[in-house]
Amino acid sequence: MTGPRIGIQLPEVERVVSWDEYLRMARLAESAGFASLWLGDHLLYRGDGQPERGPWEAWTLLGAIAASTERIEIGPLVACLAFHPPAVIAKMASTVNEIAAGRLVLGVGAGWNEPEFEAFGLPFDHRAARFEESFTIVRSLVNGERVSLDGRFHRFDDVVLLPRPRFHQSLMVGSVGPRVLLAALPHVDWWNTWFDWFDNDATGFATLNDSISQQCRDVGRDPETLKRSACLLVNVDPSASERPMPTKYSAATTTDVVERVRELRDAGADEVILVANPIDERSIGRLAELVL
Repeated sequence: MTGPRIGIQLPEVERVVSWDEYLRMARLAESAGFASLWLGDHLLYRGDGQPERGPWEAWTLLGAIAASTERIEIGPLVACLAFHPPAVIAKMASTVNEIAAGRLVLGVGAGWNEPEFEAFGLPFDHRAARFEESFTIVRSLVNGERVSLDGRFHRFDDVVLLPRPRFHQSLMVGSVGPRVLLAALPHVDWWNTWFDWFDNDATGFATLNDSISQQCRDVGRDPETLKRSACLLVNVDPSASERPMPTKYSAATTTDVVERVRELRDAGADEVILVANPIDERSIGRLAELVL
């Protein structure tokens, strides 16, 4: 099958995962030929009748994975710009991209999980406005610019990244929010959608993708210059219960994942990021056999 690129997501809170297992999965994904490797950026999940659970800190893991791999692109899916001061996020991204020799794709978003904001003392109000201001700072700094700003939420006096970034910083936005997209689409290389946002279905993706193309036109951008990324939920082992399966739409399976990837390609996806149940070495190996 020609295209799209195929990425894979590593575990977040499906179970407690040791660094040794992350390392094995990252190296397996690279050796198997996956184009990209992704980590969720969250701090804590609680509520909704589920037990409390939390992942390791995403940027620390990304730095370790960057140093432990050579070819595969890596990135947060996606980094919440409200979790750290934006200039600090730019500094972290520049450092990880240096370690990765330019393989970091900086995925960004506004965040959505209110309990983790509350638990960690982070403001949850005005998320779109905070994103707009933070994104301007982050993208400017990683592009090597100096920034001075007396903004609504942040104040910076001639901040600059030193050492200056050596590598181009690819940017990706993961959102369907109008204000977030309005701020990001003129500048990002990629747009990403989570499978819930299009019901894990190529027809839903095509509709959403057409909307993104129109929003590109609305901000004066040629839609052909924006690459599109779609997450696809794949139930590799139906006996596993790491991730709840949807009831309103279907997950892909090992029998139809190749067809589902092909349909997403035909609907406009330049990359499909596989989100597996379970997310483990066996699933990575099995999916590699099927789709690579």
